[in-house]
Amino acid sequence: MNIQALENLLGGFAGLTIERVIMMVVGAVLIWLAIKYEYEPLLLLPIGLGCILANLPGTGLLDEGGLLDVFYQAGIENELFPSLVFIGIGAMTDFGPLLENPKFVLMGAAAQFGIFGTLLLATLFGFNINQAASIGIIGAADGPTSIFVASRLAPDLVGPITVAAYSYMSLVPVIQPPIMRLLTTRKERMIRMPYSSREISRTTRIVFPIMVTLICAIIAPASTALIGMLMFGNLVRESGVVERINIAAQNELANIVTTFLGITIGSTMVAEKFLRWETILIISMGLVAFILDTAAGVLFGKLMNFASGGKVNPLLGGCGISAFPMSARVVQKIGQEEDHSNFLLMHAMASNTSGQIASVMAGGVVLALLGGS
Repeated sequence: MNIQALENLLGGFAGLTIERVIMMVVGAVLIWLAIKYEYEPLLLLPIGLGCILANLPGTGLLDEGGLLDVFYQAGIENELFPSLVFIGIGAMTDFGPLLENPKFVLMGAAAQFGIFGTLLLATLFGFNINQAASIGIIGAADGPTSIFVASRLAPDLVGPITVAAYSYMSLVPVIQPPIMRLLTTRKERMIRMPYSSREISRTTRIVFPIMVTLICAIIAPASTALIGMLMFGNLVRESGVVERINIAAQNELANIVTTFLGITIGSTMVAEKFLRWETILIISMGLVAFILDTAAGVLFGKLMNFASGGKVNPLLGGCGISAFPMSARVVQKIGQEEDHSNFLLMHAMASNTSGQIASVMAGGVVLALLGGS
């Protein structure tokens, strides 16, 4: 074996810096959390694998034409993966509760306050306006939208922003309850809300995704890719004539794209870009955004309760974020802690699904204002 061959064989060891080892440990921790505690396993597991692959030296995976570079160019650079994920989300979502209680769309809008509050905060810490906006989107608790916005406005921050967004989504049952309890009284949490017996017609369910796409595209054109795919997935579900596509969107398409999306996002977590003090700051401000969004939703719920003469449970505002259906389940659980016979789930689903639409709209507005369309 000549010297050149030996150098090629040992080249990987030569490039194995302590920073790369740390990032591979981070990847291993994400995989462990996904397996041990089932924290967003569909995403954290491939993200962890992608992180490990990206930090292995001498592989060429991130070089032009390398596997991970191809994934990034094909799926993140042109927003393909987030858009395809939204088809699956739309196919899984029942907007019936929102159609029965359209007033809850206001809660979804109110719960996006944290995005813009955190945007202002991030600029005070030295981030430019595009980076600050991308960080603020974490508060929407909407992974695909966070990736969509960050890939356009701050590509260098896609890794930490995505990890923060999905980590906090998995921690919804931990983060939200203390905020909801702090901002509401026991009497407010015990408010019962009667279920509507109104049947939503098939025509309404079919027209809804079409109208939402048109309206959102006119108001915030930059949101069209995501909102269009979300509503297409829902149209496939509600039309009832393409069940094979519906099943594929909910299962095969969603699972395959989520896998590639996770590996690709993990590949952006290279040591040189990730191991910076800004990463810790981004993750911290993402938590602030999440808290502000939840608080704004609950406070708006209190306002609606006051305006309705005490008929609206303020907890419902807290699930106006896009963490569906985890946040709605949190509201149901907190409500039943005070009154075991109080069932808020369907109302919470209405608020939660409105948050899905509102988060995409907020992302589109941010892109429109900052020229990211």
